[in-house]
Amino acid sequence: MGLSLKSTSGKLLASAALIGAAASVAGLGTYGAFTSTTSASTNVASGTVAVNLGASGTANRLSVGATGLVPGDSVQRAVTLANSGTQNLAGITLTTTAAPSSKLDTDAVNGLQLAIDACSVPWTEAGTAPAYTYTCSGTVTSVLATRAVVGSNVALTGLGAVTAGHTDNLRATLTLPSGADNTFQGITSTVNFAFTGTQRSATNQ
Repeated sequence: MGLSLKSTSGKLLASAALIGAAASVAGLGTYGAFTSTTSASTNVASGTVAVNLGASGTANRLSVGATGLVPGDSVQRAVTLANSGTQNLAGITLTTTAAPSSKLDTDAVNGLQLAIDACSVPWTEAGTAPAYTYTCSGTVTSVLATRAVVGSNVALTGLGAVTAGHTDNLRATLTLPSGADNTFQGITSTVNFAFTGTQRSATNQ
């Protein structure tokens, strides 16, 4: 029996020692650690892309119609195009559609032909509504060479309005070719002009 008691006592002491060691290890996790924090903030804002046509009047005659055209006649209309956004543009395109439509816009050869020029200063208007004519006292540049009146996303060249805050003085000329035959008599088309500015290429800011 004496051996049995000594053996039991030894096991109890060993268990007590293991429990004490475990408590010491657990206590290591309660010590603090050095830290340091710093911060900064930056303001980020997006730009705007916006092109606008002039208000109705001498700055925008595109809404003034024309009637009674015969082969060889032309129609001139002035309009200002402005980049009113905060960003430069990669380019500006023109899409022209017709509704209602007729041979005036569907015949690409003998139907209406469109050309657009820019003047370095505002165009000088003459004539009475709707038969306006325009002359330029500055420099004239071609923005769109003569082509069929209807077109999609046609690139316009030489525009100052690709730069933010700049405006172009444009003159649109519609011509009914002399080759238009009797099938063009008494028909009507309404031509819509839509100018689209495309953002510049992405860059680091």
